[in-house]
Amino acid sequence: MTLRLRLAVLFAAVAFAGCKGPCRQLSERLCDCALNSTDKNTCLTRASNAESANPPTPGDDSECLTHLSGDQQCDCRLIDTAEGKVRCGLARSTDAVQPADAGT
Repeated sequence: MTLRLRLAVLFAAVAFAGCKGPCRQLSERLCDCALNSTDKNTCLTRASNAESANPPTPGDDSECLTHLSGDQQCDCRLIDTAEGKVRCGLARSTDAVQPADAGT
């Protein structure tokens, strides 16, 4: 996907979501995975505070957007699996990890 297209998709997602960017939306989706309302409310507060202290970059928002839609969509039912963690942005795909250079 070209940078121009990614930015267009990102801006469209932000416009439809109101004031919340894709990373905040993804954080809130992860909070929906909480087992009870107390944990969910604590999670939402933590997400808000974290976003205020460390706002996402456009690159971060683009990455979060991939976890909100399409093939990489986050799903609470899979959150405890390796695939679920990757799909929710909590872990990197093993395909994306490059082996360390052994000094050659």
